[in-house]
Amino acid sequence: MLLTITTTHRPATDLGYLLVKHPGRLQSFEVSGGTAHVFYPEAGEDRCTAALLLDADPAARSAKGPGKGPDTFTLRQHVNDRPYAASSLLAVALGRVLRTALRGDSRDRPELAATPIPLELRIPALRCKGDAATFFEPLGWTVEAAPIPLDAAHPEWGPSRYVDLTLRGTMRLADALNHVYVLLPVLDDAKHYWVSSDEVEKLIRAGTGWLAEHPAKGVIARRYLAHRTSLTNEALSRLSDVDPDADSVIERAPRPESLAALRRAAVVRQLAEAGASRVLDLGCGPGALLGELIRDRRFTEIVGADVSTVSLEMAARRLRLDRLPDRQRARIRLLQTALTYRDDRLRGYDAAVLMEVVEHVDPPRLPALAASVFGHAAPRTVVVTTPNVEYNVRYPGLEHGRMRHHDHRFEWDRAQFGAWCDDVAARYGYTVTRHGIGEEDLEVGTSTQMAVFKK
Repeated sequence: MLLTITTTHRPATDLGYLLVKHPGRLQSFEVSGGTAHVFYPEAGEDRCTAALLLDADPAARSAKGPGKGPDTFTLRQHVNDRPYAASSLLAVALGRVLRTALRGDSRDRPELAATPIPLELRIPALRCKGDAATFFEPLGWTVEAAPIPLDAAHPEWGPSRYVDLTLRGTMRLADALNHVYVLLPVLDDAKHYWVSSDEVEKLIRAGTGWLAEHPAKGVIARRYLAHRTSLTNEALSRLSDVDPDADSVIERAPRPESLAALRRAAVVRQLAEAGASRVLDLGCGPGALLGELIRDRRFTEIVGADVSTVSLEMAARRLRLDRLPDRQRARIRLLQTALTYRDDRLRGYDAAVLMEVVEHVDPPRLPALAASVFGHAAPRTVVVTTPNVEYNVRYPGLEHGRMRHHDHRFEWDRAQFGAWCDDVAARYGYTVTRHGIGEEDLEVGTSTQMAVFKK
């Protein structure tokens, strides 16, 4: 199991002070279920990477256990994914080996420990139940979770249950490590040890400053506490008593709002300014924008459309459609449809949104998408957002020529996006204005670019 932590904060080798692990030495620690090693694959002034490698020993783990359970005296004890896929074993090693960094303490660099710095965390093999972005994006991370194929020689078999997870963001190292410490067993939805009441204390302690306000805190608590109802209820009760405005013992820098949240807010603002009340979310995915729309009473009819039935099911669960009051439930509809084909059900709406959608379409299919949305559905307003490839150089660890997501078919620079927008507007009778979303860099612009088309 492997976790790497990379920063480009200068001098980058100060990462060693925060982790309390010297960049010039390999250090090893005996932990529950194996041996943890800390080393630095790279350590320079501009970029530094620390690696936590857990060499898990399932047989040793079983031998230290109570002598009963599913792994004892079975083939499963020796043939399983536990030595390779990140799980609660790695979380325990993280808590044992990087305990000082998790607390946010640094004798040599206390100011840096309290300062948000650019970070990239990567876990190349993680068993993931659900969408990793659901858990990490609300915390300010940009998430890339590339599915690992079941068998590279047989792509037709589809993806496995594992992902290659990369997190990018600017935050305190202690916050970053605590996010991973809690969410590793949550994503795996399993723990390798008996969960007792002291796990509630661990969850509350590691979740200080972020878990009480997390939109998925119920799921996080339930999975972290191994679905034990009494412990989950205790944790949620204690989290509900947390006052997010109370003074903290340690003064913390405010967490920057995530790009995903900024993007949703910008889209909703444009819809409101256009006076739209009946809105299409085209390529809605698991329903992040739909959640924002349904909370705003200005939008009286909301349609989420996606080609993936799995995404629509996730959106339904996320919105809790089965629990909404009848009046609220009547405002929203989910449709399965392909955006490259004309669909009469999408005609007659005030506005449509294509939020982070066009880059997932093969370029030869873009004219069909434009004809379907702008020509056939023809709402008065269309809002489109897409990544700005020029900004990719500002993401630490994103190699030149590599796209932000494994499913992106392309990523446009500002000139390319502008040319596409102008062509679509002229072809289908719209005017178009373009905007940036996120912090603007004088050289490369903003991370997300947005176009607003109006009839």
